[in-house]
Amino acid sequence: MEHRNPTSELIQNHRSIRRFKADPVPDEMLENIIRSAQWAPTSHNVQAYTIISVTDPDVRSSLEQWCGPQHYVGSAPVFLVFTADFHKHDIISREQGTAFEMAESENVLVGAVDAALAAQNAFITAKSYRLGGVMIGGIRNRPYDVARLLELPTYTFPVMGMCLGFPEHLPGQKPRFPLSGVRHENKYEEQRIRGALPVFETSTRDYYENRPSNPKFESWAEQMATYLAAPRRPQMTAFLKDQGFTLK
Repeated sequence: MEHRNPTSELIQNHRSIRRFKADPVPDEMLENIIRSAQWAPTSHNVQAYTIISVTDPDVRSSLEQWCGPQHYVGSAPVFLVFTADFHKHDIISREQGTAFEMAESENVLVGAVDAALAAQNAFITAKSYRLGGVMIGGIRNRPYDVARLLELPTYTFPVMGMCLGFPEHLPGQKPRFPLSGVRHENKYEEQRIRGALPVFETSTRDYYENRPSNPKFESWAEQMATYLAAPRRPQMTAFLKDQGFTLK
């Protein structure tokens, strides 16, 4: 017997929505979505994130281009930027007269994880309102420009964007890696990975070749090999250092 419930069904029905109706998202709804984000788990109660709602059309237009271009960044009823934020902690440390140690890579991980958990809480809450959306990693394509545009202070960095709105179109679901290859016990079991890979290759190849729009004729492994063969946003290292995360 499967132990399914409305929450698990909501989560497991995930798909990225990139086409939205023109209907606005009520402000009370958006406020509650952000309030839910605040109740995500956070390391040591650090709460190392800030959420920026971008409503200015000119700012949206710039972000739309820098993120891809991705037109839905400009056209979605709501666009949020989840930002790792230790700037408020810098203020606290100065007021308390204590040292402020931001040199360790751990702080980047904490900020990124805190922001990502908050974003997922927001996303699930949005879906409970029958909204849809998509996460935007392209917010990190041009971090210096984004930081200047959004006036991000030191000890902050953009983690992801999020488009939200009422869906105009529901695409098919992309397959996920088999549970047998994700769930390991007591140790990392490589044989589970090797057993799951050919199964996943079959399901993803079938999905990509037969989806009604933008079909692809490469397997997941071929796509991943191509994706990971080139450096990914190498400018982020220098940007993080310039933002105060010296990464010793």
